[in-house]
Amino acid sequence: MRVQILIADDDPHIRELLRLNLITEGYLPFEAEDGEQALHILEKEAIHLAIVDVMMPEKNGWELCQEIRSYYDIPVILLTAKGALEDKAKGFSSGTDDYIVKPFEPEELLFRIKALLRRYRMVSAELIRLHQTQIDRRSYEVKINQESISIPLKEFELLAQLASYPGRIFTREELVQLVWGTDYKGDNRTVDVHIKRVRERFKPLTDDFTITTVRGLGYKLEVTEK
Repeated sequence: MRVQILIADDDPHIRELLRLNLITEGYLPFEAEDGEQALHILEKEAIHLAIVDVMMPEKNGWELCQEIRSYYDIPVILLTAKGALEDKAKGFSSGTDDYIVKPFEPEELLFRIKALLRRYRMVSAELIRLHQTQIDRRSYEVKINQESISIPLKEFELLAQLASYPGRIFTREELVQLVWGTDYKGDNRTVDVHIKRVRERFKPLTDDFTITTVRGLGYKLEVTEK
């Protein structure tokens, strides 16, 4: 089955540029000129990745990204003319996996598409495989080379959340909501403390992945190329 990619952008020239490049690479593109049209395509087609422009009529890219993240387990690339740090923070808070600022080189976008598809294939709904590291969300168990690793619950949930979307940046606020819940009364520093513990726990055991601090934004888990 060919990989099916959604292009959601109100600029027909951008859609044509992306369509031609995607077809050349063997992908099957679907086009939407606004957010609502994009949702209709997502409901009808088995889309594997979405390229979403931020400034669209009917439903903007941030809103569309949030809806995709709520109902579909696919990678999202936000495509926008906005390059300021606060705009990127808003994009990653909306759930995007990657962020490309216009104007862009089509080759760079294709590289990022391939990287995201490769990362997502390493992750299933319940069992996450990062080379020799396995994270089982059903049993709350981490194994490295088939050896079980003891890990506190919140550290496990934090690791599993980051590992479920390799390469995606999560803000501290987003991680607090996802791991500790919306009614958590503490501050965001608890995320930093738990990230530090996870790093210290796994660094001597494996080089399958690293948790990277993205200054001004948050954290992301990166799978080591092997």
